[in-house]
Amino acid sequence: MKPILKYLRNLVISKKDEEKKWILQGLAKVDDLLNGLIEEKKVPGLAIIALKKGELFFQKGYGFSDLEKKVKVDPEKTIFRIASISKNIAATALAHMVKDGMIDLDTSLYEYVPYFPRKKFDFTIRQLASHTAGIRGYQGTEYALNKRYSIKESLEIFRNDELIFEPGTNYHYNSFDWVLISLAIQEASGVPFEEYVRQKVLQPLGMKSTLAPICHPEYPPAGWVGSRRDFVAKFYSRNRLGFRKAMPVNNFYKLASGGYLSTSIDIAKFGQAHLSKSVLKEEISSQFLTSGIVDGKPTYYGLGWQVSEDKKGRFFYGHVGNSVGGYSNLFIYPKEQMVFSILVNCTNPKVQDVLDEVLDFFIDNSQ
Repeated sequence: MKPILKYLRNLVISKKDEEKKWILQGLAKVDDLLNGLIEEKKVPGLAIIALKKGELFFQKGYGFSDLEKKVKVDPEKTIFRIASISKNIAATALAHMVKDGMIDLDTSLYEYVPYFPRKKFDFTIRQLASHTAGIRGYQGTEYALNKRYSIKESLEIFRNDELIFEPGTNYHYNSFDWVLISLAIQEASGVPFEEYVRQKVLQPLGMKSTLAPICHPEYPPAGWVGSRRDFVAKFYSRNRLGFRKAMPVNNFYKLASGGYLSTSIDIAKFGQAHLSKSVLKEEISSQFLTSGIVDGKPTYYGLGWQVSEDKKGRFFYGHVGNSVGGYSNLFIYPKEQMVFSILVNCTNPKVQDVLDEVLDFFIDNSQ
C-alpha cells in the first residue's frame, strides 16, 4: 500500500476517520484489480497516471515491459505503443494548421492532396477528421502491415477503392482518414508530418518521450535518440497459452492514426494541457471536441477525439486505442478536472471493464 498512500496522502488526510477507512479499503481493491491483471496474465505490463486539477493524484506501474528480462514497468519511463491516442496528437496538429490559416476544415482534401484519385463524391478535411468521409477501413491483414511505407506511398493500399457511402451521410471509424489528413498537413506545411507534429505539439508540451517508430529510409528517424531505445517496451499478444511477442509491424505511414509511441506521463501531460485550455483557443478546440451528428444522431466523435459520457453520465473526451502490441486509454473529465492515462504493452487484452471500474473509483473519491 505504500505507493498508493504516497500519491493519495493529501486526499486521505482531508477525510474523516470513517471515510479514510473506506477509501483505503477501496484503494486496496483498486490495487488488487490492477495487480490481478498481471497475476491472471491478462496483461504483461501496465502504466497508469491520474491527475486532479493538474496535480499528480495517482501513479503506478504494474508488471513488466520485458517479460523475459523481468524489466518492471515505470510509468514515467516505459515507452508503449499508444495506438489511436495518436489521433488526438494529430488532431492537435491539425488544429494548429487551422489556427494559422494553413488548412480550412471545410475545404476538399484535393486542395491539399490533388494526386489522390478522384472519387464519385468530393469530401472535406472535416469529414475525414470526423470519420464521415466514406473512406473504408482495414481489409484482411492491413491492420498489421510490416512495410516501410512513407505516408504518401501508403496511398497504394486504398487509393483505388471507392467510397463506402456518400460523405456526410454515415459514420465509419477507420485509420485511413487520418493517413490522408497527415498527408494534407505535410503538403500544406512543406515539412514531413512527424516534424510538424514535433515542432507544434510535442516540443511545446514537453513530450520528450513521445516518438515516431522506425520510419522510411528517406526520412530521419524521428524521435529515436540514444538511450531512449532502452525504455521501449516489448510488444506482446495474448492467446490461451499466454503471451507471445507480437508480430512485427511498421506503423510509420499511419503515425497520425495509430503510430506514435509514448509514456504514460507524456500522455497525461498532453491531456492536462488540453484540460487547462493552454493548447488552443476555445473557438478552435470546441470544433474538435464537439460530437458530430449524422441523421440526427450523435456519433460520439468530434475531430480526432472521442467525445462521450461514461456509464454514470459524466462527460469526457479522449480516446481508447488498440494496435498490434499496444492498448491505451486517455480520458479527460473537464467537470471533475481529471486526466487519466493508461498504457498496456499488449494487443487488445479485453480488460476495459476493469479499467473503467478503477477510473470510476478515482473519480468518485477525488472530491
